[in-house]
Amino acid sequence: QVQLVESGGGLVQAGGSLRLSCAAAGRTFSTDAMGWFRQAPGKERDFVAAINRSGRSTYYADSVKGRFTISRDNAKNTVYLQMNSLKPEDTAVYYCAATQRVGSRNEYDYDYWGQGTQVTVSS
Repeated sequence: QVQLVESGGGLVQAGGSLRLSCAAAGRTFSTDAMGWFRQAPGKERDFVAAINRSGRSTYYADSVKGRFTISRDNAKNTVYLQMNSLKPEDTAVYYCAATQRVGSRNEYDYDYWGQGTQVTVSS
């Protein structure tokens, strides 16, 4: 079992930045690859970014490439999503998730999910 808790969401103006954190507990964090997804109202949950177990390999959706950075600190059992140059279309609930399938963009490959954190970007 893995428990995931996101934090760091909030309201920000367009062009601003936020850093999301996801704290993991329950088993050795470095055994899981991690990902971030988001879901806007009335839309499906979409892949945002993923990172492998060591943190050396990262993967991004085209819509966030160059603006968002995923990273992890295995000593702190935490994965991060640094979001810069935010746009109103980034508004969504952001979820972190754990998987054994490194780099997967498919939500069904992820076994454990956090409760989500709201990010709202005003224009």
